[in-house]
Parts: sequence; C-alpha cells; structure tokens
Amino acid sequence: MWLTWKAGVVLCGCLIAVAVAIRPGLVSLVDGPWRRGLVVVRAVATEAAVVAGLYSIWQLAGTVSVMQVDGALERAQSIWDVERWVHLPSEVTVQHLVLPHPWLVESLNGFYAIVHGPSMLVFLVWMFARHRDGYPRARNTIAIVTGACLAIQLVPVAPPRMLDGLGFVDTGLLYHQSVYDALGRSLAYQLSAMPSVHVGWAVMIAFFVIGASDSRWRWLVLVDPVLTVWAVVATGNHFWLDGIVAVALIPVTILALTVVAAVGSRLRPLGGDGDPGDGDLEPTPAAGPGPPAPSPDGAAPSVAAVHAQS
Repeated sequence: MWLTWKAGVVLCGCLIAVAVAIRPGLVSLVDGPWRRGLVVVRAVATEAAVVAGLYSIWQLAGTVSVMQVDGALERAQSIWDVERWVHLPSEVTVQHLVLPHPWLVESLNGFYAIVHGPSMLVFLVWMFARHRDGYPRARNTIAIVTGACLAIQLVPVAPPRMLDGLGFVDTGLLYHQSVYDALGRSLAYQLSAMPSVHVGWAVMIAFFVIGASDSRWRWLVLVDPVLTVWAVVATGNHFWLDGIVAVALIPVTILALTVVAAVGSRLRPLGGDGDPGDGDLEPTPAAGPGPPAPSPDGAAPSVAAVHAQS
C-alpha cells in the first residue's frame, strides 16, 4: 500500500514540474479567481514536492545500513536490560494482556500497519490549509526529527518480537498481518526499531494540533499517540525506549530551530526609523519660502506682506 522510493521520486519530479510551470510571469497574465487558483496550485505543488522528496528519502534510508546486521539482537537485549534496570513496565506483560482477544490483536496490528502514514498526510494538509503561518515550523520539525531517527536507525536494532526467549510473540505473523516480508530484502526495515518513527510522528501531530487549534475538541488528538504507543508495544514491534528516544528528539529539534531563527533575525540588516527604503512614509517637505499664510480671519494677505516675502 506504500509507494516505493522510486515512485516517490517520480511524484516529486512531477510536482516540481508543475510548480516551475506556474511561473510568476504566468500568474501575472491572469486576473481574478484564476490568479488566486494558480497561486494556490503552485504553493500546494511546491509543498507536496517537499513532502514527496522527504518520503522518498525515508523509504530509501530504511533499506540501508552502514553496519552489519550482526549484533542487532544483542542491542535489543541490552535495551531490555536497561528497561528492567530503571523498572519500566514489561512489554511482555502488555502484550500478553491482549493476546487472549484476537479481535483486539488484529485491530492493533492494523493500526500499526496503516494509521501512521495517512494521519501524517491528513495533518500536513490540514496544517497547510488552515494554519499556514505555523506550517513551515511543523514541517521542518517533522523532517528533522524523522531524519535524526533515520540516522540513528543506521545502527541495526532488532524489535522485541524477535526475542523469542523473553516470551514475545510476533502478532503480525501470528494473524498473517505482517507488513514485513520473511527475512530478506526487508530485513533492514525490521532492524530499524530504535527509535520509533511511529511514536515520534504521533506525538508531533498532537503537539502541533493542540498548539495551532483553538477548538475545544483539539485535545482528542491525544488519542492518537496513546493508541500508537499501545499498538507498537502490544504487537511486539517496539520497546518503550524506542518511543522515548523519538520523543526526546522533538524538544531538541524545536530548540535548535528556535535558536537558528533567532540568530537569523539578528544577522538580518535592520532598517532605521524613516528609512527611505521602507516605502510606507512620504518625505517631509523641506522648509523654505512660500506664499504668505492667510490672516486668522480668512482675509487675503496684503500687498505689503507679499512684498515682504519676496
């Protein structure tokens, strides 16, 4: 159901072609609703091209690893040991609470496989259409956090469902709903468990929706990250720490973007008061001789007054 990275590149190229074709010169040739429509189409094509390009990079990066797959199981075991050391709840316990209920397991498998991609797409469209001023910040944060996750994922880490000795069950295979092939060309995807992009995306969507919207219903968006965490843990696809690391990248990224924006504003040349380049102030006429002012009673100035001015 997902586009391949090659299809994403083709889509990105087509969208760029549309954005380039609708040049400002072309827009200036039309008036009224047509001009507004072309401007909207160009803006949508530009942003969609960015999203398609980032999606292609994400899909391609998931197939690449700079390290051998050896050690992935050992790293997963280390995560398990750290969680036990800090007394986090057992993922095995969470999984075994749902295993007796097939309908619930199948629902969580479906949620894990389907929801995170469309929910991100819907969020970006909503943000672009309804809260354009906050869209660049949200898009940049999501792109950087996702890129950071992909960089970390270059170090292979197995998901908990591969640790059979600890009691985990691969619910996707159990109910024939696995989104992964048998260990083969999708092995790199399966060993990209740390950190969890699913959890990172869900939390970022909730964060930006709550910050952008003033609706009293906006808090319902918190259901998404709660269900996402439950789904990735109950299906054996992620440890708690996989999600914790992804979420920790969010405030770091927002802080970095804030600092960069602040530095950029300081480096920008500042115009002083009355700068002729502002273009919104008319020059003050220079003082100099002019016609005599009329008398307070409105009578015309006398001849003598005229000669006195000359």
